Amino acid sequence: MTEITLKGKPVNTYGSLPEIGSPAPDFLLTGTDFKDFSLSEFRGRNLVLNIFVSVETPVCAESVRRFNNAVTRYENTEVLCISRDLPFAHVRFNTDEGIENVISLSELRSMDFGRDYGLRMMDGSMAGLLARAIVIADKEGKVVYTQLVPEVTEEPDYDNALNHLEGLKIGSGQSAVGGTTVSYDAEVCAKAPEFSEHHRFSDDDEACDDGRSGRI
Repeated sequence: MTEITLKGKPVNTYGSLPEIGSPAPDFLLTGTDFKDFSLSEFRGRNLVLNIFVSVETPVCAESVRRFNNAVTRYENTEVLCISRDLPFAHVRFNTDEGIENVISLSELRSMDFGRDYGLRMMDGSMAGLLARAIVIADKEGKVVYTQLVPEVTEEPDYDNALNHLEGLKIGSGQSAVGGTTVSYDAEVCAKAPEFSEHHRFSDDDEACDDGRSGRI
């Protein structure tokens, strides 16, 4: 059980988010066309789970917009926007907002997702809904990043999550950014964690092409 807040009032979740390095729990979630999806269908792709209360609320809606715009910068990556909203609500929002780059999923047929990811709110006025969180899994389905937003009404740290997603483009190694650990392969230059163009390396693998080096 994890304590967060809703408008400053304590709320308990069912459990806690999956541990970094552990396999992401499988799930059964339903898309806007009422097709069911499981985690295994996304194996071989980097996966961002954008989890929220309801697309009918401003903060949750903004998270869908932000990831819809950001995901186009990342190859071999899917963003799943997950809530207890019915598929009809997801369709309406996506149509009105021109959302085309994320996959909207509903806990329509199974409530296991909120339990297995430790995100079902157990008390408070929104009991039964999902707490706000981001989970990133790599191509093998291993959890490499988690973020549970401590106050339900606040937005997640998009930049931190996207920096970790950028790390998956580079490879493996170890980095800690914002208190959350992610694994990936390569060193990055001293400009990290912005991960701009300065993550290329010289032939000796000790410095990027402008002479700066470092490991975060």
